[in-house]
Amino acid sequence: MGKRATIADLAREAGVSVATVDRVLNRRLPVREDTALRVVAAAEAIGYHATGLLKQRMTEVRPCTMGFLLQKRGDDFYQALANELLNATKSASSIRGKAVIEFMDELVPSFIAAKIRDIGARVDALAVVAVDHPLVSEAVEEIVARGKPVFTLLSDLTTPARAGYIGVDARKAGRTAAWTISRLARKPGKIGILLGSHRYLSQETAEISFRSYMRENAPQFQVLEPLVNLDDQRIAYEAVEDMISTNEDLVGIYMSGGGMDGLVRALRDEKAGDRIIAVCNELIPVTRSALIDGTIDLVLATPVAALASHAVAAMAHAVVSGRHEGGTLVQLLAEIFVSENI
Repeated sequence: MGKRATIADLAREAGVSVATVDRVLNRRLPVREDTALRVVAAAEAIGYHATGLLKQRMTEVRPCTMGFLLQKRGDDFYQALANELLNATKSASSIRGKAVIEFMDELVPSFIAAKIRDIGARVDALAVVAVDHPLVSEAVEEIVARGKPVFTLLSDLTTPARAGYIGVDARKAGRTAAWTISRLARKPGKIGILLGSHRYLSQETAEISFRSYMRENAPQFQVLEPLVNLDDQRIAYEAVEDMISTNEDLVGIYMSGGGMDGLVRALRDEKAGDRIIAVCNELIPVTRSALIDGTIDLVLATPVAALASHAVAAMAHAVVSGRHEGGTLVQLLAEIFVSENI
């Protein structure tokens, strides 16, 4: 009777460590799919006694805790995104998913970095909405070094450690906003831009693309230097009021970040909705009502259900396959809303 093959024999035949075989058998940590398949093939070749269990492990749906770090709990957009992320996690077929969603009302880089480290220690994969900053990148790299993939949502980070990015195509959004204002404005004049922060790469890209379109196709308009509102409603309100009062020939405003309530209130208070073409992000109650009464003219909205679905699928694949390289790039087209299609 031949000697029974051991786990060490299997590891040697598969060309992997004993620890890797143990991970496949017991699903302790993620293992790349091609590595797991090699272990199964080696087990069949040497007649390993637990070959059936190995095959079963390959088809099991593994439990997975998905972490999502979003911004501003009281923001209608982030609440809608959180609900879609919960739904997508529950319906994911490749994992038995549990969603852990946390919000950040303080958006300074040191606080965001601390939150990334905190939630990253408690989940299998993490997706985060954050400014691009060395402190944030450092925190992401620490989590990735622990074998946990980190994805960016809505706005990307420059660290190569992140596993992927899912968001709206900011270049197309910026150029669409420019096309809208240049076509709808009754006469040439000045155009103001509001940003949450230049450290949101998506907003910076949208601004650059907006300027590029105007320079190429509508040079008769003057695009003003952007004003930063930190996605704060009060700051946005004051910025828009100042923009209107100091520029009599203002004909357009593009808001590529948050603070939509401040934009809408200022336009209404100044009774400027009929002469200023306004484009902003996200279809939420305040922007919906502003479209209906003509205060703003167009909304470029994130397709939150599609974004959530893509994000959860990418995170699940990274965990199950063990592939954490930064190759996932999903750029969605913004949904376009005007008063006539809501």
